[in-house]
Amino acid sequence: MEPVRTCVGCRARAPRSALIRVVSQFDSLVIDERAVLPGRGAWLHPTRECMEAALRRRAFGRALRVSATVDTQAIEQYPSRNKG
Repeated sequence: MEPVRTCVGCRARAPRSALIRVVSQFDSLVIDERAVLPGRGAWLHPTRECMEAALRRRAFGRALRVSATVDTQAIEQYPSRNKG
């Protein structure tokens, strides 16, 4: 049985393989493609809608438990880049 995670954007539960993991490194959000980077991770559907919802709700800071403002620029292009 595959692990289930909750998307920080839409709050829907989904299998881990259907989501991408995002971690905070040096006050910047990084996409953890292989889900092996150390630290807390936030899970997100790879869609523009979930990304915008997570940013609007400021969900990454809460999910990753970081008090500083995190740079989201690196992950904001991911869904559009991945749609190919």
